[in-house]
Amino acid sequence: MPINTFKTPATFGMPHWLHRGALALAISTAMVAGVTVTTTNSAHAAVTTADFSGLVQQVTPAVARVNVTKTISEAELAKAQTAELLRQFFGDRLRIPDQAATPAIEHAYGTAFFVTSDGYMLTNHHVVEGADKITVTLNDRTELDATLIGSDERSDVAVLKVKGSQFPALPIGDSNALKVGEPVLAIGSPFGFDYSASAGIVSAKSRSFSREISVPFIQTDVALNPGNSGGPLFNQRGEVIGINSRIFSGTGGYMGLSFSIPIDAAMDIYEQLKTDGEVARAYLGIYPQDIDRNLAEAYNLARPQGALLTRVSPDSPAQKAGLKSGDIILQFNNVQIMRASDLLNLLNRAKPSDSFRAQIQRAGKQMIVTGKLTNAPDDVNVQGGDQQNDNEVQLGLRLRNLTADEQAEVSTDKKSGILVTMVDPTGLAARSGILAGDVITNFHQKPIRTVDDFSSAISSLPEKGVVTIEVIRQGIPAIIGLRIE
Repeated sequence: MPINTFKTPATFGMPHWLHRGALALAISTAMVAGVTVTTTNSAHAAVTTADFSGLVQQVTPAVARVNVTKTISEAELAKAQTAELLRQFFGDRLRIPDQAATPAIEHAYGTAFFVTSDGYMLTNHHVVEGADKITVTLNDRTELDATLIGSDERSDVAVLKVKGSQFPALPIGDSNALKVGEPVLAIGSPFGFDYSASAGIVSAKSRSFSREISVPFIQTDVALNPGNSGGPLFNQRGEVIGINSRIFSGTGGYMGLSFSIPIDAAMDIYEQLKTDGEVARAYLGIYPQDIDRNLAEAYNLARPQGALLTRVSPDSPAQKAGLKSGDIILQFNNVQIMRASDLLNLLNRAKPSDSFRAQIQRAGKQMIVTGKLTNAPDDVNVQGGDQQNDNEVQLGLRLRNLTADEQAEVSTDKKSGILVTMVDPTGLAARSGILAGDVITNFHQKPIRTVDDFSSAISSLPEKGVVTIEVIRQGIPAIIGLRIE
């Protein structure tokens, strides 16, 4: 495992979202019993301690352990575990032989918590993804079957429902009101130790990692480990202000950086999943970037602020509203935009039919533009199926069709292609070197213009061997050999 790795703190065997980072890791000491904030000068040191003992007793009954079972083959589990262990010693030279597929039951766990007294619960998508059966265990050891109401991969939020009434629903706080340095508390089941409490402070807000995850994470130094996923993050008033979701780790365990989904964003997703069973996302059709010191001076800004539009998609809501490449969005729906992630976070929270009002700067002059958002292009998760032996081909790709603007940019010889938006690091595509952002134009000697073309090409894959994938990466064509195993 590379040292810079984002991991979801669920148990081994459950799907992980991994992302190579560029941060330098520093091992931190986790404080479980309380939060200590220390300030020093040359002569004195002041120590302030937040006591969460009363709060833990108050909120624990509303937190539950999530138990997940999933049918897999013994070959899949043994091969994955053995390959990872031995590869640390022998590198990629080691080849693990295929084994006969024997059905097996995989057990994993996470955490969930009640948001209504009639049994609705929140947890993470990656905790329950692919589950055949979900049960929750309450703090009095009561075990209840849970129904998956809906799950959203991009936000990593899932909604569960158990039968019953008068459950101890937790109060929902305001994650927007959080301040960096504020003490916070997490409760979960790390490594299977039920109702374990850990505390820390808010380290940063509005952390964004990649396009496939659509929430601005809360960064803390709270010790999260496998099993904490889906558990609540509390402020000092006992209000839920986040769902614990990810860690930044080189060991698989806590190393000082933890990330939680803001409860404001999670509750928006909850309402949509509960009502519609899916999440509708808004589309503006822009490509924003941050403004640094040099650009601020070039555009006559008093300081680096706003989102600079590098491109506006044709026939998009942005173009219809009059936005142009080179515009700087300073405010969006009366919210100040300091960086591009601020704007993207607002769009991720918006609904397709919402109206928008943007204050922009163009050619040194400020103006107001208005318009209406539409539905966002959908991504498609493609694994595939081998018709020769009915075994699933684990390509591990998330794809979507190109917009008209993207097609115009990458088209060569009247070819277009499809965009790779996410690559599962455990899939065959990742092992072959396919990256998020690649545009696939040909697969197994078949032109690819839509996701449906790609899905059709999968049906003709050989049982074993190497097939070619033609891609455009950062404007440069390339051919990649994909080994089918």
